[in-house]
Amino acid sequence: MPNDPRLKALSDFLKSQRSKLHPAAVGLPPGARRRTPGLRREEVAQLAGVSTTWYTWLEQGRDIKVSASVLDAIAGALHLNSDERKYLFDLALDNGFHPDLAPGREAEISPSLAKILEELKFCPTLISDRHCHIVGWNTAASHVFLNFEQVPEAERNLIYLLFRKKELRTLAVNWAQFVRGFLAIFRAYYGQYVADPWYSAFIGRMSAEFPDFEELWNQSEVRAAPEVMIEFRHARAGKMLFNLSSLQVQGESDLRMSIYTPAPQTATEAKLKKLLEG
Repeated sequence: MPNDPRLKALSDFLKSQRSKLHPAAVGLPPGARRRTPGLRREEVAQLAGVSTTWYTWLEQGRDIKVSASVLDAIAGALHLNSDERKYLFDLALDNGFHPDLAPGREAEISPSLAKILEELKFCPTLISDRHCHIVGWNTAASHVFLNFEQVPEAERNLIYLLFRKKELRTLAVNWAQFVRGFLAIFRAYYGQYVADPWYSAFIGRMSAEFPDFEELWNQSEVRAAPEVMIEFRHARAGKMLFNLSSLQVQGESDLRMSIYTPAPQTATEAKLKKLLEG
């Protein structure tokens, strides 16, 4: 097993994606009984036009030279979407983290972002950094999710809180699906900044503290900006439906805004207004 976190992540990703593909989906016959689900290594190599030995080395996480054209062929063979393709390139070509780009624990919210948070009165909104550390929120978010002012600054990590706080575990009707959406974003960051030692340490701590984290992490997809509808069962407001939009904030801080817009033709906004009125 490779010791380099980047190469291990690359190895795990290739194995995972290969296991998801059925031979029929790529025009191959089912063949004899398969010991594992999905394609064989030699089948991926055949589809990508590379040797089985070379692809095996790549999947094993060996430190070998790769080119963009070959990676593109592998991405096609594995039917990767655009986010998954970028994740593959980031890991294989080591495109990501540099020490001087590490986010500070005290990321500053610009006056313009603070104004946007204030104006989104009836849209619970969170701002997080590339570690998924929450650095900004509005009043609506405090009423729907948590009173973040009462959460110690060191614990204001979105992934951590989703597993740690009972009120968040019970808020989403389908908690596992809710978590997978954020883990998909987290994995996209991980691929880009995998050399940042913070990620390996954080994933290790989460796996040790929360038994269900590792399983969900291994199942997670790669999505830079998912847009989904989420159903909440709020302790005071009852059923609430939100459309989640995840927006990247341009600039050096690498911040993301997660905006929960009340679903149209539902009572969600009216319920939210009542919550804000106390």
